[in-house]
Amino acid sequence: MSGLVLAAETPLREFALDVELTIDTGERLALAGPSGAGKTSVLRIAAGLLRPRRGRVALGGETWLDTGTGVEVATEGRRCAVVFQDYALFPRLSAWRNVAYGMRGPRRERRKRALDLLERFEVAALADAGPASLSGGERQRVALARALAAEPRALLLDEPLSALDPASRRNALRELHSLLTELKIPVLLVTHAFDEAALLAGQIAVIDRGRIVQSGGAAEISARPASSFVADFAGAVVLHGEATAAPDGLTVVRLCGGGELRSVDAATGSVAVSVFPWEISLQPHGIESKDSMLNRLSGQVDSVTAVGNRVRVAVSVPQPLSTEVTAQSAEAMGLRPGTRVVAAWKATATKLIPL
Repeated sequence: MSGLVLAAETPLREFALDVELTIDTGERLALAGPSGAGKTSVLRIAAGLLRPRRGRVALGGETWLDTGTGVEVATEGRRCAVVFQDYALFPRLSAWRNVAYGMRGPRRERRKRALDLLERFEVAALADAGPASLSGGERQRVALARALAAEPRALLLDEPLSALDPASRRNALRELHSLLTELKIPVLLVTHAFDEAALLAGQIAVIDRGRIVQSGGAAEISARPASSFVADFAGAVVLHGEATAAPDGLTVVRLCGGGELRSVDAATGSVAVSVFPWEISLQPHGIESKDSMLNRLSGQVDSVTAVGNRVRVAVSVPQPLSTEVTAQSAEAMGLRPGTRVVAAWKATATKLIPL
């Protein structure tokens, strides 16, 4: 196995952590769950910052931790880079000096290598700026450049977008997605936001109270939740397609697999489409509607899952999406696997993130 393998059992404050993860080389795995679920503890175990009662961490043929045989490689010997929530940049060092920190060799050589990395992350013009003068997204890119300066064999990201304000988060999400797709090493990121996990990682492991309760692709988890907790946590529906500008000022997205959507967001090319389940209404198939919703996708119900006093309905359109209705509405519409329905929502509720 050439990727990152982690298995750990250890008591935490309110519950016991018991997880197993495997991340292949070049794969991005998001460990997603609510605050206090044990996500950061897993990341700290991978980095060597927390020793579990029982566990094993290995990368390729190299064992970093094996409590059974007494093997324990210190953090600095693991060749994994960690980007913390607040980026942890040295406040009195310029951007390039932050990146060069820990490098060896003559100052001129270290500066050149740091500038090359900053150029890769499109912030070379800010090389002499201090962290306090940088925006949240710029600090993020400097932190990533510093993390990769050590040529790590694995990258660990702790809530990578939590320090950003909502206005900056969308652009930073797109930029981080682009950067991570270039890496040829295992990437483990932890996040409490399902939409963030869906856009940044190919695979998601949902964790609750120290245990992984479901894993798979974002569409699979959102459309076919294994429990009411997963259904409630999954949140936003994420679809993919190609965007073009329409004459009426809206953006048309042709979905992979068929179907079209409209959005007020401007975008062209490959995009991720995000819409919250509560924005989507279900209507009987074959009955003309006179409401103002521009987006209408015909599909088939895949599953119906009770979530408290609500019902999560998964529909293939053909990409899987999910929405929520009351139990009374589900019964009145006769919703069950195989039922043909129309999923409808407004262009204003359709958010686009260019990829």
